[in-house]
Amino acid sequence: MSFTPMYLFSFVFLWIPISCNAAPRYKPPDNIAVDCGSSGPSMVPDGRSWEGDINSSKSFLEILDSNSSVTREAQTQPSDIHPYFTARISRSEFTYVIPVNSTGPKFVRLHFFPSSYQDFDPSTAFFTVKANQFTLLSNFSASLTATSLEEQTIAKEFCMNVEGDRRVKLTFTPSETPPNAYAFINGIEIVSIPTNLYYGSDEPNGFKLIGYAANPYHLGNDTALEMVYRLNVGGGLISPKEDTGMYRKWIEDDGYYNVIGALPVNLSLKPSFTRIPNYTASDSVYQTARSMGNNATTNYQYNLTWGLAVDSGFTYMVRLHFCEIEEAITKGGEREFLIYITNQIAEPQADVIVWSGGNGVPVYRDYAVIVPQGTEKKQNLSVALHPGSKRRTLYSDAILNGIEVFKLSDHYGNLARPNPDQPPPQMPSPIPRKLKNKHMLIAAIIGGVISSLIVLFVSGMFIYRVGRREKVSLSYIEVELSKTSTSSLPSDVCLYFSLPEIRAATNNFNSAFIIGRGGFGNVYKGYINGGSTQVAIKRLTPGSKQGVQEFMTEIAILSDLRHSHLVSLIGYCNEDHEMILVYEYMSRGTLRDHLYDSDNPPLSWKKRLQICIGAAKGLHYLHAGTKCMIIHRDVKTTNILLDDKWVTKVADFGLSKANPNNMSNTHISTVVKGTPGYLDPEYYRRQQLTEKSDVYSFGVVLFEVLCARRPLDNTLEKDQVHLADWARSCYENKTLDQIVDGNLEGEIAPECLKKFGEIAVSCLHDDGIKRPLMNEVMCNLEFVLQLQEISDDGTKPGQGHNEFKDHDALLFNSEDNEIVASVEHMSTNGMTMASNIGTSFISLRDLLPTLPHDATLKDLSLFSFDWSN
Repeated sequence: MSFTPMYLFSFVFLWIPISCNAAPRYKPPDNIAVDCGSSGPSMVPDGRSWEGDINSSKSFLEILDSNSSVTREAQTQPSDIHPYFTARISRSEFTYVIPVNSTGPKFVRLHFFPSSYQDFDPSTAFFTVKANQFTLLSNFSASLTATSLEEQTIAKEFCMNVEGDRRVKLTFTPSETPPNAYAFINGIEIVSIPTNLYYGSDEPNGFKLIGYAANPYHLGNDTALEMVYRLNVGGGLISPKEDTGMYRKWIEDDGYYNVIGALPVNLSLKPSFTRIPNYTASDSVYQTARSMGNNATTNYQYNLTWGLAVDSGFTYMVRLHFCEIEEAITKGGEREFLIYITNQIAEPQADVIVWSGGNGVPVYRDYAVIVPQGTEKKQNLSVALHPGSKRRTLYSDAILNGIEVFKLSDHYGNLARPNPDQPPPQMPSPIPRKLKNKHMLIAAIIGGVISSLIVLFVSGMFIYRVGRREKVSLSYIEVELSKTSTSSLPSDVCLYFSLPEIRAATNNFNSAFIIGRGGFGNVYKGYINGGSTQVAIKRLTPGSKQGVQEFMTEIAILSDLRHSHLVSLIGYCNEDHEMILVYEYMSRGTLRDHLYDSDNPPLSWKKRLQICIGAAKGLHYLHAGTKCMIIHRDVKTTNILLDDKWVTKVADFGLSKANPNNMSNTHISTVVKGTPGYLDPEYYRRQQLTEKSDVYSFGVVLFEVLCARRPLDNTLEKDQVHLADWARSCYENKTLDQIVDGNLEGEIAPECLKKFGEIAVSCLHDDGIKRPLMNEVMCNLEFVLQLQEISDDGTKPGQGHNEFKDHDALLFNSEDNEIVASVEHMSTNGMTMASNIGTSFISLRDLLPTLPHDATLKDLSLFSFDWSN
């Protein structure tokens, strides 16, 4: 078997302007630039005069509490001298009061250079910045931010309306910790914005709120904005001097889009601003673009996608800029495409000619996107284009010229976000990318010998495990896989990806593509098969909690397994000291993401039951469906993933163990590993692992699903800290209904709750032998789902022998009276014989022949299994 590589290119349309010295199209009434800590005006390359704040002759500047602040020169020189050479610094609160000439929207730009200043350590600069009624930054660390961005200096741009007394009041307050925390600022800009540029925009009736088509979004004047991205798609850097008069900076999009290459095309089109004001963006934005190319067959196989990391828990305004610059396209319908934002359709039939009215006419579209609060600080806000799906047009293609993304303040006027994670102690101060790369190269050479030994060892294990690697354009390793695969992914190969292929899939491990972090390392969203297939890419990082052994374990286990309720391993990479695993992409994230600590809509009770059943099926397959029993050892809600169709998949097999005895309740002596709150106490005490340890952890998951709270919560009262103990106590005291997730109020049938609690408590039995097997848990959860469906339907089980025909039947083993599996849709006569000897599919009526025909749902719920037999 071989693969033919598919190389995809986005077309970059370019027009080189003859001159950049044209007069600005907008002259702001307020154009204030303050060089903090400086004593005089300074001319800088953008053509403006930056006014110093010491003994200034300007009357616009007032500094409150200036006696508590000092000025310092940076001890290292930044690449951009102004306004970063000096700073105003204080360990006490200080305030700038800057009068403006007019009311209305203003840009407020804050400039920071986290350098060493005399008597001030950059690592202790933590502070809050407020502008009038808005909180722009909270407990902000310029040092951590600069390190995360790999930049020397930071410029934060905000938009806000100034009313009333026409003043911008900027207050800098050092944080309470660390004790010697201080605040500092290097430069401040206040620049007027045309009234209708962002707040009024081109859509006075509001713009689309993604995912809520019937509710247009209205951006009020009481909202502040933070510019997160301003990308010149397909073009180069546009400096503040080259802007239309507001000193905005546009950067290249090279680090954000997912296509492998680009082909330059030179055009000489002058934009005609007939639909939007000519100060909306510079000509250069509309004279460059990205397109998919002229191969229609290839274009329909992938999306042109940009991945943008944004803060969780905010609403964002996304502005997409368009200009049809392909001279041959002059009519509507010649180039139609779909626009997806965060994987949801924003425009089912985008047509730039229809929107703009003609070729070479710029236009933009605004969208509001709600990014819910998740477990991660950052989430991916994606923008994807795809050729129109209804019919193939003359140009089966898509085009985009520019992207702007703004974060909107919440109801409290807050824009602040958490700081990036603290780097390792040995991390150097922020340094330029080129110099940092040299340091990384030196470190790699020093560690070469040790890393080479590790790589040789792991490679040898791979060769022994999976056989010969074939030399093809997309290399792969064939492994023997289970022939009972129910996954939609290929079951006969485990691909080997080269490191360049992985880098292309993740935009060189772009932080915007990070979708999760764990003990193993970062997990990236990636694109393979020419961008047509989304995958999850797990990258081992040095010093991670898991390591080489866990990396090898996942490959060894998952390369031999395929099941519809286990996450599929697509391939791996082991090259240049990098250890990487590639999985199928699970778009809905983890089960925990839908239970608590997020803004996702609460799951219905039936959906929760279906998810639990899917997870139980996956674990049952591990315990009983493989040649060698596999014990997961880390069952928890963050290792239960959901795809776009809500199919449950068990994931993360780095801690898994194989039991060669393949018999229930036989143990493996091993070092205890797992997650606190889910860990089997018996396993912890005896250090003897059985599949019943997974059953215990799954019992915790069941109560977590019921109660929507963490398994360990030290903020609660002592008897409630440990969910397993608390829920078991409530069940025994018949108060289980009092701890159910409030979102499920009135939704769970009492008999269903009783049976569910019985199953979960049985999983938590102190004696592992008395816990049920996973197949028993699975079948009883299906029974609970039937109870709930019967309750929802309002029927009684005695109303005919075919009352369960639309529900799952149970697979009953007639030899040992054990329920071993389940199937869907039994026949209407209530009995279907299976082809396997000794088994038959039977209805609940046949399973319970002694029930009278007028039995109620409560009577039906009394049926139970004796787990101890």
